[in-house]
Amino acid sequence: MTDSILTALALLGLALALLPAVLAAVNLAVLRRLQPEADPDLVSILIPARNEAGNIAATVRAALASTTVTVEVIVGDDHSTDATPEIVRSIDDPRLRLVAVPALPEGWTGKNHACFHMAGLARGRHLLFIDADVRLAPDAAASLAAQARRTGAALISGVPRQDLGTPGEMLTVPMIDFLLLGYLPVPMMRRMTDPSLGAACGQLILMEAKAYAATGGHGAIRTSLHDGVRLPRLFRAAGHRTDLVAAASLATCRMYDGFAQAWAGFSKNAHEGMATPRALPVWTLLLGGGQVLPPLLVLAGLLGLIPTAALIAAAASLALSLATRTAITLAVRAPLATIALHPAAVAVALAIQWNVLLRRERAGTATWKGRSYPVNGV
Repeated sequence: MTDSILTALALLGLALALLPAVLAAVNLAVLRRLQPEADPDLVSILIPARNEAGNIAATVRAALASTTVTVEVIVGDDHSTDATPEIVRSIDDPRLRLVAVPALPEGWTGKNHACFHMAGLARGRHLLFIDADVRLAPDAAASLAAQARRTGAALISGVPRQDLGTPGEMLTVPMIDFLLLGYLPVPMMRRMTDPSLGAACGQLILMEAKAYAATGGHGAIRTSLHDGVRLPRLFRAAGHRTDLVAAASLATCRMYDGFAQAWAGFSKNAHEGMATPRALPVWTLLLGGGQVLPPLLVLAGLLGLIPTAALIAAAASLALSLATRTAITLAVRAPLATIALHPAAVAVALAIQWNVLLRRERAGTATWKGRSYPVNGV
């Protein structure tokens, strides 16, 4: 490869690293910490639970500790075979209800069915759906409801602070924040209702009950495994505004336990995100060129394999990439170790997506929580 081609490749990497750096700077500037406000309306906190004995007590108690706003907490027991329902019953609070989710109908995914069933029983003006491993801060429900009132958004979401207990989780989970903050233009998203700009985190989504009913909510995306993508697009297609907020101070979540579980978890909904024949080559260029290529070129430069001009451009790209990761890491309160792991984390994310895309036609199904779903059903 000629020196000019290598230099052009390094300059391309610099341009691709600049894009998320600029977007992250803008997004971090506009995503301010939410302020709770007293709310006369009830907020319904809805928790789908399937075999969550290790999580459910802490999650329910954190939800019941909500302040500044009146809440009801509904736990939907989705045919658990462990002690999940018994643990919920042992918590004595009149605001808490345990409901049995009916048998899963054909054509539904489990979480969507449980959420839809609970929504039909909820009494609140706003429905706050959280995963069973999410611990709400006391002011979380009030802050999200206040943001919905201030902005008129029918759906509000944010990424909780991720509790990363193993190196495998540090190699996978931080990509959620990097993709949202580095590639979603939040100011544009807030001004427009274009469905393609919709984004949410399925761990923490507050929706206006009337808008939920009008759009069909989880019932309208019943086959989906990626509610964080599909719900905001559903609301936007119906003309509703959606919003993404800084949520690191509002909730925490231990999403996965180890690399194998993280790989399986991110694989289950990849076909509804990046892992499509049209999208994945673009994302490979954006992420691979801007985040993975620069450290490889720097290494090659240190070994004397590329010209000085290419090494300088690659070093600038790497510095920009790591600076972007550092800013995001500090904002979302992630472990500092994730900064050094960033190029490897991007490479792992792309490997997950390509693995799903290349295996999709052969496998035909995605498996989660002991259930298998057809991947072509969405």
